[in-house]
Amino acid sequence: MPTSSCASLPIRRLTPRDLTACADLSENRGWPREEHKWALLLSAGQGYGIDDPDGGLAAACVVTEYGHGPRPELGAIGMVLVAVRHARQGIGRRLMRHVLSLMETTPLTLHATPHGRPLYEELGFKHVGRAEMLRGRFRPDEDESGIATRPATADALPAILRLDEEVFGVDRTPLLTRLPAFADQVRVAEDEGQLTGYAAAWPNMDTHVVGPLIARDTPTAQALVQSLAEGTDRPLRTDIDVRHTTFLDWARKRGLASVAFNAVMTYGVTDLPGDWSRRFAPLTVAAG
Repeated sequence: MPTSSCASLPIRRLTPRDLTACADLSENRGWPREEHKWALLLSAGQGYGIDDPDGGLAAACVVTEYGHGPRPELGAIGMVLVAVRHARQGIGRRLMRHVLSLMETTPLTLHATPHGRPLYEELGFKHVGRAEMLRGRFRPDEDESGIATRPATADALPAILRLDEEVFGVDRTPLLTRLPAFADQVRVAEDEGQLTGYAAAWPNMDTHVVGPLIARDTPTAQALVQSLAEGTDRPLRTDIDVRHTTFLDWARKRGLASVAFNAVMTYGVTDLPGDWSRRFAPLTVAAG
């Protein structure tokens, strides 16, 4: 069957049974397989895909919905991928239009690579920010901040959910309740019994990804990252809002180098909800 026929093939909902096909598609595009991340996204969000007549997936994406009530308040689109042999045939555009139609009036966000940004702009997404990906072996900061952190225990989850909704702007309970099983470390910072920040480190290929990273200020974010780094011998990777210039300078001095930049984009809303000054890094850019 000619590859062009994929443009008319049905779009279907993906399930956790499609995990291997999703990872194969990532690999086909030169991305890491990231099976651990795909498993989270397919369970916490909703995947959409187009089957390749020759086997596997011709295209895929995931939408993670947030908010209270029957209608989501925000949707995050991620992992938009088209197999190499089906590229430049309009399949990605068709998949995105399908998602936009399903989400109706729900505001949407995504992190766009330079390669993908023109398509999203064509569809009506607006550039509202930028995130810098950092990667490297963390060198401990010898200057003590005086900010104590501890491993998050089950009793901390309600406070984490409250703080996260306040900072992120919408409720993310279905995603964050999966965090203890997904991450290798979850740590919290407190001040006089009040939660002032939390962060996680989760395994992805040969790195530990730091995210989410929520903190009341830069020193608290630094203390959380340092405490996570002490618990792993892998390189760290994270995606930081570029407005956090002081934190970025500190991270670079600690051995994390800039790898790439992604555009933060929105659809149907002029900016993201919540408080960016306390939102340092997402759990993953694929989930907003």
